[in-house]
Amino acid sequence: QVQLVESGGGLVQAGGSLRLSCTASGRTFSSYLMAWFRQAPGKEREFVAAISRGGGTTTEVDFVKGRFTISRDNAKNMVYLQMNSLKPEDTAVYYCAADPRGIWSARRWSLRASYDYWGQGTQVTVSS
Repeated sequence: QVQLVESGGGLVQAGGSLRLSCTASGRTFSSYLMAWFRQAPGKEREFVAAISRGGGTTTEVDFVKGRFTISRDNAKNMVYLQMNSLKPEDTAVYYCAADPRGIWSARRWSLRASYDYWGQGTQVTVSS
């Protein structure tokens, strides 16, 4: 069983930055593919970014490219989402997710069903 706990959300003005963190329990964190998703009010949960087991490969959805960066520290069992140039449309609950199979595949990383473990989410609100 893996437990994920997000932190770092809050209220920020448009153009500002936030860094989200996700702490994972378990001894095999480095074998997990990790991702961030988000869910805005009245909308479905959507993929934001994913990172490979070793951290050497990342992918982000088009609408955050150049603004958001995912990273991880396997020694600390942590994954991060650095968010810059935030926009009001980035307002959402952000979730950390873990895929214990760790398979890096374009067919998998954006699918919610690929991830077995989810955190409780952290609220990000961007004011205009």
